[in-house]
Amino acid sequence: MPTPHSPIGIFDSGVGGLSVLQALRHELPHERFVYLADSGNAPYGDARGDAFVQERSLAIAHYLLQQHDIKILVIACNTATAAAVELMRERMPQLPVIGVEPAIKPASFSSQTRHVGVMATRGTVSSQRVARLVSEHGLHTEFHLQACDGLARAIEQSTEQALPAQASATEIRALCRKYTSALGSFGHKTGQMDTLVLGCTHYVFVKDDLRALLGPDIQFLDTGAPVARQTRRMLEQRKLLTPESGDAPQLARAEQIQLMTTGRLSALQAAAQRWLQLPAHCSQAVNVRSESSAATPA
Repeated sequence: MPTPHSPIGIFDSGVGGLSVLQALRHELPHERFVYLADSGNAPYGDARGDAFVQERSLAIAHYLLQQHDIKILVIACNTATAAAVELMRERMPQLPVIGVEPAIKPASFSSQTRHVGVMATRGTVSSQRVARLVSEHGLHTEFHLQACDGLARAIEQSTEQALPAQASATEIRALCRKYTSALGSFGHKTGQMDTLVLGCTHYVFVKDDLRALLGPDIQFLDTGAPVARQTRRMLEQRKLLTPESGDAPQLARAEQIQLMTTGRLSALQAAAQRWLQLPAHCSQAVNVRSESSAATPA
């Protein structure tokens, strides 16, 4: 049975969920974290169907619960949340599960022009979960949805050491330009979008590229910080917060974090170093088999 000293489990289709892990580190600096990137099957959102995403999500959740005795699971992937969170809660009622979803609700309150752009994977944009959010919060706000095919994959591949850095950066900037242009006009005039929702956890890592295209006055919304706060609330309710001792660190230390990937180990190591300043020894490769809901070291 999980205890307050058990780790928090996090998974994503790849390295994008590291943005959520970073927010969790800041919110819960005394906790231990186990993060699994299913990079061997990434990205989920461009071409994978719901059945595939559900199968992978359940397999990874079972592994994290059985092998690491996690006390709570954060799905750091919008596509997996949309496709699988309800099924996971039904199949694994003993495990608290927190999903992420595009920040459509807060955008409806904060937009001044009442026009909001939403960039996400095709799987997220076409999901019933997003359709429901838009319906619930679109009475006074118009949401412009854009499926960004290839962007999550390009961000994922940018961590591959064998890929020339300049070529990778050029591709990412070109995709950002393509999809922001497709959304329409950004600004603070009537009919313009003054807010952009980053509906994929990968996209947080290209915020600078998007900012360069859209200017300094456009509001960007992602879900990292709200998810971290919700995780704290759920742990408090269940009396599963790790007891604090001494001065609280600014963020969880490297020895409190274990990273795993079903893809190339060097890619996860590079991403963790680049975005979270975590050393290579925090990462390992694993093989998650959907058919047996098991995992073994690669």
